[in-house]
Amino acid sequence: MHEYSVVQALLEQIENIAKENDATQVTKIIVKIGVMSGVEVHLLEIAFNTFKEKTICDGAEFIINIQPITIRCNSCNETSELEKIHYCCQKCGSTDVEVIDGEDMFLMSLEME
Repeated sequence: MHEYSVVQALLEQIENIAKENDATQVTKIIVKIGVMSGVEVHLLEIAFNTFKEKTICDGAEFIINIQPITIRCNSCNETSELEKIHYCCQKCGSTDVEVIDGEDMFLMSLEME
């Protein structure tokens, strides 16, 4: 289950940001997870709740925003979000598309004290 290593890296990143800002407590964490990131949201939440204790994030609110797949068509330049994984332009039907969002996980914001 790679969600444990993802959370450990996330907590390290958060602790470094908190140190840089002289914060002693993180109260809110917002992450964005793309549907094609390979991260299982419920497992990430379990891992976060397991590892956050006795860290600067203990007691922090953990908010996960799910990012759908966003594509741009190389034929007609249309940008669209996909409801299901079907890499095809919804405007012209071309399969010559580029994924521009929905494949990654990002730390979007922190609230610190």
